[in-house]
Amino acid sequence: MKTIENDYIKVEVNECGAELHSIVRKSDGREFLWQGNPEYWKRRSPVLFPIVGAVWNNEMRVGASKYCLFQHGFARDALFTLVAHEPAELWMSFSSSEDTLAIYPFDFRLEIGYRLAGSTVEVMWRVKNPSTDEVLHFQIGAHPAFNYIDYDPEAQNQGYMRLAPAAADYVLSVIGEKGCLNRSDDTLHTGAGDIEITRNTFDADAIILENSQVQEVTLLARDKTPYLRVSFDAPLVGLWSPARGKYAPFVCIEPWYGRCDREHYTGQYADKEWMQHLAPGADFSASYKITLL
Repeated sequence: MKTIENDYIKVEVNECGAELHSIVRKSDGREFLWQGNPEYWKRRSPVLFPIVGAVWNNEMRVGASKYCLFQHGFARDALFTLVAHEPAELWMSFSSSEDTLAIYPFDFRLEIGYRLAGSTVEVMWRVKNPSTDEVLHFQIGAHPAFNYIDYDPEAQNQGYMRLAPAAADYVLSVIGEKGCLNRSDDTLHTGAGDIEITRNTFDADAIILENSQVQEVTLLARDKTPYLRVSFDAPLVGLWSPARGKYAPFVCIEPWYGRCDREHYTGQYADKEWMQHLAPGADFSASYKITLL
């Protein structure tokens, strides 16, 4: 576990998956990141790479070959190497190997960084294509889980998610069979951009909003006091909490550069929707920010 901190917050990062492990506000010691109780969900903030979500039947096709790739990819379980560590910033890296090439036939270098500025954690990604002659096809995404500010398992609601830009309606994508997309033309009615978090909010699995409809999600307490904000440039965002007939104590806000297959997709991996394509020798960079309010 590696630590960075400033006057406002203290952050821990696990070398397994380069996963954000803790975000503590120093003024009162409050932990904002879900702490991985396996009763609900064992992870905290995995990085999703080289796929976001599922490929149909866990199969991806590259040319005439098939590869088995499980949901959200393998980076979240990989051991990263620490490459830079300053008081308020660190970077870790993970590169392709014989093991990864057996299930994902592309060379890559993935770098994940965390930087503090005031009460904000910036999460940074760099993907590098070391190949001299092959395009790197990949997806990448975030899956951070945040504790409710005043969790009450018996409450009628756990607060609200405020979307920005605000809209009365958003175009909603819907998860269907085997964790893959059923359709992407449903409607999410919010009235003015606020989603009330009730026992039924996530009954249909994740709320997925595509095409840069949303660039910021703020968590609000029951009285609509804001307490945490996630801001991003990613073209997709997923909102999720386990639906098991009772509230889980957290909600995930997930900026994505990629998305699961559509149901029954058997095309080429490179032709998946929302695929990122990186030319030989090129770099991809992206980031998102978590701000304690």
